[in-house]
Amino acid sequence: MNFEYFISRRIRSKKGDTFSRPIIKVSIAGISLGLAVMLISVAILQGFQKQVRDKIVGFGAHIQVAAFDSNDSFEPSPVSLEDAAIAEVRKIPGVAGVYPFFLKAGIIKTDDEIHGVVLKGVDSTYDWSFFSEKLKDGTLPEINGKEASNDVLISSKMARMLGFKPGDDLRMYFIIDNNARGRKFRISGIYDTGLGEFDDMYVFGDGRHIRKLNQWDSTLVSGIEIKIDRFEDLGKISEEVYHTVSYKLNTRTIRQLYPQLFDWVEIQDINVLIILILMALVSGITVISTLLILILEHTRDIGLLKALGAETRSIRKIFIYATAYIAGYGLLWGNIAALGLIYLQYKTGFIPLSEESYFVSSVPVTISFPEVLIINLCTLAVCMLMMLIPSLVIRYIAPVKALRFE
Repeated sequence: MNFEYFISRRIRSKKGDTFSRPIIKVSIAGISLGLAVMLISVAILQGFQKQVRDKIVGFGAHIQVAAFDSNDSFEPSPVSLEDAAIAEVRKIPGVAGVYPFFLKAGIIKTDDEIHGVVLKGVDSTYDWSFFSEKLKDGTLPEINGKEASNDVLISSKMARMLGFKPGDDLRMYFIIDNNARGRKFRISGIYDTGLGEFDDMYVFGDGRHIRKLNQWDSTLVSGIEIKIDRFEDLGKISEEVYHTVSYKLNTRTIRQLYPQLFDWVEIQDINVLIILILMALVSGITVISTLLILILEHTRDIGLLKALGAETRSIRKIFIYATAYIAGYGLLWGNIAALGLIYLQYKTGFIPLSEESYFVSSVPVTISFPEVLIINLCTLAVCMLMMLIPSLVIRYIAPVKALRFE
């Protein structure tokens, strides 16, 4: 054991009643709190972004292929399945599924209410996994038969507004050639995603009804939706799809379809970045203050060590070792507190949120080991760099004056 480390242990020893003892405890608490805030902030940001992104993708998949003249339209121009080249698109690496869809604007009418909606039709290949998780009551529509199914899936918001429950009949009207045409459906289930903009609008059912209303043959659809394995590959796969389908069709990602939602979510990155910078600075300033107090309290000891021939570099190491221990102890407790709270929130969701305002019913959290490691290393690096600044004071302490220091 070198003598610098031995003396540093004596300085930070819990034995004795010194002025620096409560300061060291406060310093450990400050570093712990700073790290905990950083970890929790990153966990909330990532959890929030993931949940909102997954909900938006659940409605519209990752990539949508439609006619060029039907962007943002609830009455899109028909797309030929031959032009969509579904078989070739499925072969693109990273593509998880390709699903034709149909859109038709309509009106739901009850005895007391009228509500505008969009009927989104799908076929038997559609992936219902997202809605099976969000299903609140009833069952998913059965659309596997030879005849068009009358089952539809509506949102809980729509059900409350119009007074529907599973098993009720629902009458919807569509405008065809300036004439209103009605269709009678049966509500099989009720879903709730928390995305008010979507829940207020979409009804899901059998696409064959829309095909019949529009008098399309079996080769025409409103477009195709494409789900991919990794969201990070969105841009690359979208480009491949664009070059695979016919020149008559346009390809847009979920980011391009709903830019306002993704922009709103990504703005939170700036807020979290500011929090990370501020907390790192707070931890660093805490270390500076602690080290200055330790140096001030042990000024006579520094003078004595210099008088005995100790080099300034060795004396600086003593205090750097001591504050490094304090920083490490602070990081340990910060990790325990933050990861414990994150795990508890992940399992129980004990901190609620207004789903209408934030799209989620409780604070979402998610964080991975690499992110925890990076935040810890960056915090430790800031603390170590900060502690070098006050340690330079040791160079200017003269042995004669230090030994007389009271």
